Amino acid sequence: MERKLYNNLLYWKSNKINMPYMLIGARQTGKTYILTEFCKNEFENYVYINLDNMEDVKQIFEATINPEEIIKNIEGLLGIDINEENTVIFIDEIQVSERAISSLKYFCESEKNYKIVVAGSLLGVKVNRFKSSFPVGKVWIDYLYPMDFEEFLIAIGEKKLLELIKESYNNMKPMLEPNHNKALSLYNEFLCIGGMPVAILNYIEHDKNIFKFEDDILKMIITSYLADMSKYTENMESLRNNKIYNSIPAQLGKENKKFKYSLVENSARAREYESSMEWLLSSNMLLKCQSINTPKSPLKAYVENNFKIYLSDIGLLRVLAKIGVNEIITNKNMLYKGVFIENYVAENLYAKYKELYYWILGNEYEVDFLININGNIIPIEVKASDNTSSKSLNYYIKRFKPEYAIRLSTKNFGESNGIKSIPLYASFLI
Repeated sequence: MERKLYNNLLYWKSNKINMPYMLIGARQTGKTYILTEFCKNEFENYVYINLDNMEDVKQIFEATINPEEIIKNIEGLLGIDINEENTVIFIDEIQVSERAISSLKYFCESEKNYKIVVAGSLLGVKVNRFKSSFPVGKVWIDYLYPMDFEEFLIAIGEKKLLELIKESYNNMKPMLEPNHNKALSLYNEFLCIGGMPVAILNYIEHDKNIFKFEDDILKMIITSYLADMSKYTENMESLRNNKIYNSIPAQLGKENKKFKYSLVENSARAREYESSMEWLLSSNMLLKCQSINTPKSPLKAYVENNFKIYLSDIGLLRVLAKIGVNEIITNKNMLYKGVFIENYVAENLYAKYKELYYWILGNEYEVDFLININGNIIPIEVKASDNTSSKSLNYYIKRFKPEYAIRLSTKNFGESNGIKSIPLYASFLI
């Protein structure tokens, strides 16, 4: 399936960047697929190495981190000839070998322009907990997230509808109601499926009938996440990771969505769970949204202690919360659907800005998200329906006078009194 990140890979290749390319992302986001397609399509030859099940190759990295020695030994082991001019080497599951990661520095510094791409399901964790010297500045790092609504529309053959959405966004003019309603309908189905490529493929294989979608696909992904926790962490940390992850539906279901360790476990203390929280964030399984009291640039400088936690994928949240497809499609559970929609927006913003912030003042005012666009702090309010009344956003605008504000809802595109009305399905464009 078509992914926007492919353009980044083409840029890396066309500019002949003499750095190995490292793709970081959670399990099942499509890292292996997109790198395999890139290697097949853009190079004469490619070599695929999976360090998780090719122990002999892993031993080569344990024996040496000299690029020429590594290449010579891989050629001998696999019975191949690697020409650095027209061959790309794809090392998958590289997180299982710190020596392999360390070798990337020397591939970067080698006089020979070896073309190396690497990926791993928990590379974010490995980078943050690297025991040796991580090759900082010697690796081109990119991130792959679950597919967004734009990629979903492309996958299901709705490029024409996508063009209309982009045109309306750029002009801030309403779409014709039939197309707006069609986009809303598909967006509701996307809330049920989420952005995991295998889940979207299941939807397509069932003739795009949302009521035939198999939740077991998403349940298996959650199972694989939990298995990773036990495989790559010690027993106590794995247990704490598991408890935090499973607490997210309850955390988001509160009126005040500030993360509370007491919801993880009655006797939980922040200091006991900090390492587990860091693991889950680094693995891209969770997204952190930090509170801001003073909305100034840079936002990072005004972060406070409170934060909210979102799941990395809306489909996984639905299954983890045990919400049926019918409840989302028919709006039977509008209270919790608001939680889903906020999580959906968080995913879109995080994929683009790599950080999430929200504004809060006491117990009376809260704006869902703040983003920094060219030094301007833009407030974003999220509404689950077309009811767009908002005490908090109006107070924020009156007090801080932003260049403009954004309100996401089921309403059509439009702009009035300094507020841009953007349909929820178009939040990936912000």
